Amino acid sequence: MSNAVATITQDIYSTRDSFAQVLTDRSLNFEREAGFAIQVITASDYSTKLALGNRQSVVNAVINIAAIGISLNPAKKQAYLVPRDGKICLDISYIGLMDLAMATGAIRWAQSELVYSGDNFALNGFDKPPTHAYNPFAKDRGEVVGVYVVVKTADGDYLTETMSMDEVNAIRDRSSAWKAWISKQKSCPWVTDPGEMAKKTCVKRAYKFWPKTERLEQAIHYLNTDGNEGIQFSDKPVNDPGLAAKWIERVTLAESTEALAGTWQSAVAETKQANDMAAYDAIKAAVTKRGEALKASQQSPEALEGELA
Repeated sequence: MSNAVATITQDIYSTRDSFAQVLTDRSLNFEREAGFAIQVITASDYSTKLALGNRQSVVNAVINIAAIGISLNPAKKQAYLVPRDGKICLDISYIGLMDLAMATGAIRWAQSELVYSGDNFALNGFDKPPTHAYNPFAKDRGEVVGVYVVVKTADGDYLTETMSMDEVNAIRDRSSAWKAWISKQKSCPWVTDPGEMAKKTCVKRAYKFWPKTERLEQAIHYLNTDGNEGIQFSDKPVNDPGLAAKWIERVTLAESTEALAGTWQSAVAETKQANDMAAYDAIKAAVTKRGEALKASQQSPEALEGELA
């Protein structure tokens, strides 16, 4: 074993006690994660050099694995150790973010896909999954025009977030990683894995409207700060009381389930644009209450469910 590998191995195994103290997912095993970390870092001369030059970054990355509760197992494709900005960083994939949300009970399942110009894609209302039809064996589906993520919550609601490639690229162009590529031709995930970054960007914007969990919040915060990824979204909702009040009033005035469904869709669009989760929750509660009243007075449960699903 070379001196470099021995030093990196020693640094990683020095985190054993700290790893156990902050561990959030008891299914993670220190020995396995340490083995994955050593294998990944020492597989590249560049990563090895950075790890030796910034040994504390290796320690921090391994401890963050335990604190966030994400695995380096390459078969799961949840997280990776990558050289970035002169240090070793823990990078969490869009799959890792969705897995965290599912593991913590925030959502039942999630799916994120790129949409090509040759695909047929349609939104079916804010509370229904989208329709995405394409030929998986086609040699050319055209250029990528957008990306989406759809999740099903524990309450059975479908939440869909879409982003055009213009929107994704606007986020990319503001990121520190992309700016480094433009100015210094410094390789970054926006260059090496543009599709994965588009999906992650969409997931990071969509998660604000998923039920919150501490581990998912911690993972997103890490990516935006210590992870040096460079995708920045505001973590603070607007919380405008007037926004919720306006839509709740319109909800209570809805005289049919059709009108209620239309009001709900418009309210979701505006609250998502405002990034106001508090308003979203308040309006959703009002819609549920009004829907129950309309169901009792006007329609059968099956008909109402069909209109508001």
